[in-house]
Amino acid sequence: MRRILVVGITGAGKSTLARALAARLGVPWYEMDALHFSGPGWTVSAEFGRAVAAIVEEDRWIFDSYGYPEVRDLVWERADTVVWLDYPRWVVMPRVLRRSLLRTVTRRRIFGGNRERAVEWLSRDHPVLSSWYGHAERRTEIGRRTGAPREVALRVVRFDRPREARRWLRGIAREGAGGPSDAAADAA
Repeated sequence: MRRILVVGITGAGKSTLARALAARLGVPWYEMDALHFSGPGWTVSAEFGRAVAAIVEEDRWIFDSYGYPEVRDLVWERADTVVWLDYPRWVVMPRVLRRSLLRTVTRRRIFGGNRERAVEWLSRDHPVLSSWYGHAERRTEIGRRTGAPREVALRVVRFDRPREARRWLRGIAREGAGGPSDAAADAA
């Protein structure tokens, strides 16, 4: 596991898992949303595509995103491992609701210095509605991508419950930078 993509629907815990995995493996972690949004008003960084292209050329990295359309294929093609948090709606919806509510109430700054605002909750782009309406489509697309033929083999580690992902992550901590054996990962 050298080039890892942590994927799933909004609210699945991609960033949390990617951050922890990066710490255990000593691999640089890149938060895709932080690279994408560069300023107020959810301004998209003019350097986004170039920044991602430069990172994926490195030998070791972790991204925590299904990927924005303009860089999705590039990241997926270079990844050697996909960790798929394939959680049902009943798992992700309370998480994304809690997170967005907390961000809205505390006015905590996130990507590019932006804040979630109450008025944004009515937009389909808001994390809560995006997670709800995009769940089935995202799941289908990730399934298609993980099963597609490639020149280089893609290791897919798929979890449908958070406890499975936590157990797998603990196994990596115990076994060091090499990660758990394939049998241990498959059993998780």
